[in-house]
Amino acid sequence: MAVLDVDAGRLTARLVLEEPQATDDGQGGAEVVFAELGRVWALVEPKTFAEEVKGPGLVSEVTHQVTLRARGDLTPGQRLRKGARVFEIMALRDLDETGRFALALCREVTG
Repeated sequence: MAVLDVDAGRLTARLVLEEPQATDDGQGGAEVVFAELGRVWALVEPKTFAEEVKGPGLVSEVTHQVTLRARGDLTPGQRLRKGARVFEIMALRDLDETGRFALALCREVTG
């Protein structure tokens, strides 16, 4: 596979990488909270947008691809946050099999 020339200067979005952690809710159950793992520079690009009527309202889903420097601790289920915007990592892949950059396929979480 050819080595892709990713311009690190295009990674201009500062995102917070978060990981889900279960905590005791005080009633015998667990609550999922997200803990910060670090901050990353990334390129966030919208990919798809879909709307669907469900029940009394309209539900929309927006997907993005996020390019960032590869890290050994990236896994699906984590999320990336930019201010109030949250991107759930659905899948990951190495852009060119060199281990330099990762491509995260994300779903923007609303509500």
